[in-house]
Amino acid sequence: MSSKVIITGGTGFIGSHLTGLLAKKGYEIVVLTRNPGKKNNGTPSISFAKWDGKTSSGWGHHADGAFAIINLAGESIAGLGWTASKKEKIRNSRINAGKAILEAVRDLKNKPEVVIQGSASGYYGSRGDAELTEECDPGDGFLADLASKWESSTAPVKDMGVRHVIIRTSLVLASSEGFLSLVTIPFKFFVGGHVGSGTQWMPWIHIEDEIEAICWLLENKKSSGAYNLAAPDQLRSREFFKTLGKVMDRPSWFHLPGFLFRMLPGEMADELLLSSARVVPSRLTDEGFQFRFPHLENALQYSLSG
Repeated sequence: MSSKVIITGGTGFIGSHLTGLLAKKGYEIVVLTRNPGKKNNGTPSISFAKWDGKTSSGWGHHADGAFAIINLAGESIAGLGWTASKKEKIRNSRINAGKAILEAVRDLKNKPEVVIQGSASGYYGSRGDAELTEECDPGDGFLADLASKWESSTAPVKDMGVRHVIIRTSLVLASSEGFLSLVTIPFKFFVGGHVGSGTQWMPWIHIEDEIEAICWLLENKKSSGAYNLAAPDQLRSREFFKTLGKVMDRPSWFHLPGFLFRMLPGEMADELLLSSARVVPSRLTDEGFQFRFPHLENALQYSLSG
């Protein structure tokens, strides 16, 4: 079996952590990027290949005989609102990346064993208190439609005999990156608290469980279809931020009403900051994956101890 893994989005937040873990596990990694002149930081098993984010031109040969392709590429959904042009960039970056991978796999003589397709818990939309397993239909809204189309962009590889895995990622917690790097700021100044009503469910996962789950799905040949990458210990927004305050030894009393965020352009407030998604990792737990950080307090203590 080949040990080569092709990764799009490998220089991003999740991708950079994942490439490090795969390198430790002995995989040969090719990161597709618009800026291939990046240094390997002394890791000979990681190389960079140029791509335009739209086609297989210039990198398709790297995938010939590879074990896997992992697609994490996509414009960030963060920012000060979703203008029409921002949403178009977000949508096109994901759909075009998926089409490029599909094009590459179709043209390969020796196809990969598996394609792991990125997605997000936004697939389910805002669903109140309903438990959301992988069997649930997609929800409504921009993020749900985006995730559904992103997943579908590489789905035809199944007809080519390639195992297709979808990872619906929740909010990812890490020490000084991503979500935590932003929400800890007000707590440091004693003005931390929840957003909106505080009753909305906030699916989350620690970065180490995120990348370990991806590797587990990569290596488990029986795994296919969609998987919720979310910790078993799901909490409402109020409890999430109360726990964060406890770990940081700060109060969690400051309440920011939802209408302030609804002043941002587009649907970002309702779909990203105020939505409620009680996402359950049913398939991961049923198939035997062991979370290192199943509970929020331990995950936060580990993340913020450095």
